[in-house]
Amino acid sequence: MTQTKPSSYLMSITIIGILFFIFGFVTWLNSVLIPFLKQACELTDFQAYFVTLAFYISYFVMAIPSSYILKKTGFTKGMAVGLAVMGVGSLIFIPAAHARS
Repeated sequence: MTQTKPSSYLMSITIIGILFFIFGFVTWLNSVLIPFLKQACELTDFQAYFVTLAFYISYFVMAIPSSYILKKTGFTKGMAVGLAVMGVGSLIFIPAAHARS
């Protein structure tokens, strides 16, 4: 059995911690942006909270498909896929914000 250096563990844990921070920050940012979205798009409270509903329902809907992706790609590549999907979703938000509908 080979021993690994503690520095390799430190680097891995640091990267995973940073990635979890990014995912958590995006989740937190969603709730902060609701009042601004409500004002910019002239939404009612009910309509504005559909954004939160859509965000959190995705965890429920995508849990099983995401587990298949992680099983196929592994944890490290799965985090990269998650960041890529988050980036694409952020880019898609730009035209939606300009349309204000």
